Amino acid sequence: MVDVQTKIIIECPCDQVSAYAADPDNAPEWYVNIHSAEWQTRKPLAVGSRIAFKARFLGQQLAYVYQIVEYKPGRLLVMKTADVPFPMETTYTWESAGSCATRMTLRNRGNPAGFSIWFAPVMSFMMRRANEKDLKRLKKLLESQASK
Repeated sequence: MVDVQTKIIIECPCDQVSAYAADPDNAPEWYVNIHSAEWQTRKPLAVGSRIAFKARFLGQQLAYVYQIVEYKPGRLLVMKTADVPFPMETTYTWESAGSCATRMTLRNRGNPAGFSIWFAPVMSFMMRRANEKDLKRLKKLLESQASK
């Protein structure tokens, strides 16, 4: 099993961080590996929403669809892939970390199958590194917007 969890403190209010991070349209801006996000269901984001993503990870082009399985605006977002060889669940949580700061947690969990089982430790390491970069990019983006 791959289970990677990363956290960061962002010096912006929780409602601002969660609204931005939960919007799939913003994913290509703060996720280093995501190139596009296309809604397959109507907006706004809700349980049952489906979003198709195109990304690049470990030198491979990836296309996958996430379905929102739990959403509590400002607190929690859980999405799962469907119909892929490596099912993945991504969870965002947000909590106040002071009067004008947010602790965001990004967690990716999945069960590789077949040949990919052997690469699970490498995948975990690479995912953690990518997630840390993504959260740092999100922090920089939101904090620079807040300072304007």
